[in-house]
Amino acid sequence: MSGPAIATSGLTKRFGSLTAVDSLDLVVRRGEVFGYLGPNGAGKTTTIRLLLDFIRPTSGRAEVLGGSGADPAIRRQVGYLPASLDVDPRWCARDLLSFYGELRGGRDLAWERALLERFDLDPARPVGQLSSGNRRKVGIVQAVAHRPPLLVLDEPTSGLDPLLQHEFQLLVRDLVADGATVFLSSHVLPEVEALADRVAILRRGVLVALATVDELRRSARTRIDLRLAEPPAAADLAAFAGLAEVSATDATIHLVVEGPVDPVLKAAARLTVQAIATHDADLEDVFLTYYQGETSGRGESSGRGDGAGRGEETGR
Repeated sequence: MSGPAIATSGLTKRFGSLTAVDSLDLVVRRGEVFGYLGPNGAGKTTTIRLLLDFIRPTSGRAEVLGGSGADPAIRRQVGYLPASLDVDPRWCARDLLSFYGELRGGRDLAWERALLERFDLDPARPVGQLSSGNRRKVGIVQAVAHRPPLLVLDEPTSGLDPLLQHEFQLLVRDLVADGATVFLSSHVLPEVEALADRVAILRRGVLVALATVDELRRSARTRIDLRLAEPPAAADLAAFAGLAEVSATDATIHLVVEGPVDPVLKAAARLTVQAIATHDADLEDVFLTYYQGETSGRGESSGRGDGAGRGEETGR
């Protein structure tokens, strides 16, 4: 198949005066893991619901696997894991796999058994008796049971312990090696950093960054620690005025630098520096850079009002 796995153009969703997704332009290539990041209320879940035609856009368009998320033939090719998998608590994993298998027109029983064993799930135990982590495992298994060419995953490892998060990552790599595309919305930044080829960052419904993880790292602030022979005086710290952050712990000055580090090194040369340590930027550093000053408490919900309004940034 040719063409992107997902493509949106001017995709916009408003709930009254609230703009949950604002003029979103995205292209997700086939065969990649695409990380979709943003705090609660940024519009991530609304984007997914628009892609799958659970809700309709106010304007713009979205294509999934070259067609509409409303087309049953397209939907059969998508594995979807919502942020909250709400099923009848009397159902067990076997019931869920049977139900979705019939909807899709067939099942791979050997693959299902392998998945259940991989995640150590009892297929006959009712979902209502499972812990939140085991319910999440059931959701992962049902999403990948038909080996879909496109996986849309919303917070897939929420509630999983580190070992199972690692097992999930191995599963994603296996599926991508077989040709699958993964659209991964997650708050677990190390997970996105480990898996994603490219990352989009959403803020208040507006796309504010789109790049590879390495490109985003290079754009992040530089963190530098200067270990001195003795605790710094106030005048020593004043030499670094104008940097993003300046602090001291005992005999170490901690600096956060935006832009070139040459002025920092020249200022440091006037001190008795015993050691210099730099810290590679990770995705969390980048994420926080785009969310400085962002307020919390705007939880992304399943109802109207996902996304707090129109973002101030216009860059895409």
